[in-house]
Amino acid sequence: MPKLSKRLKADRSKRPKEALPLDAAVSALKSYDKAKFDQSVEVAIRLGVDHTQADQIVRGSIVLPNGIGKDQRIVVFAKGPAAKAAEEAGADHVGDDELAKKIQGGWTDFDVCIATPDMMKTVGPLGRVLGPRGLMPSPRAGTVTPDVATVVAEYKAGKVEFRNDKGGNVQAIVGKLSFDEAKLAENIQAFVDKVVGLKPAAVKGVYIKSAHLSATMSPSVRLAV
Repeated sequence: MPKLSKRLKADRSKRPKEALPLDAAVSALKSYDKAKFDQSVEVAIRLGVDHTQADQIVRGSIVLPNGIGKDQRIVVFAKGPAAKAAEEAGADHVGDDELAKKIQGGWTDFDVCIATPDMMKTVGPLGRVLGPRGLMPSPRAGTVTPDVATVVAEYKAGKVEFRNDKGGNVQAIVGKLSFDEAKLAENIQAFVDKVVGLKPAAVKGVYIKSAHLSATMSPSVRLAV
């Protein structure tokens, strides 16, 4: 078993034992000893859903009000005017067949992949590379669209995607630990509200079982929801 650092041991001793209201939970998270870099803050919510039932899948996206503190690297598959619009909107890489060959060769140095509908014949064969990394464009996620410029702008502004895993958990990055408490709390509340609003009609009983906040190198804090 790996040894815990002094910093982590100290943080664990500070960890609240009870679930806290949002403002108090954010304060507790920010009270932990700082790392040598600006840590990302993540929210993880355990849902009372059955992942084997298609009508209980919880999936969505949201543009967080204060962004995530990171400039997401965006790849766009498009041609003609759509390609030009994507470039003007701030896409990092725009292309078609040559871009597909690059990705097929193993290049995945990006965070989001967007495509126009007519480019899906080119993107489809990349599923084995993009799928396991959660990068495959999807109409349901809004990353297959004729309006690539708008979607690029949304991701640059702080849009995040989420989908429940086999354990019924959804999670997303909601900012950086350097954010002031009010902005971080606003992002967290927006994400929680989005997940609550997506409750499937087929779910009976408790929907939100638990929620936790954590930073990249910190213990979690249980959030009262």
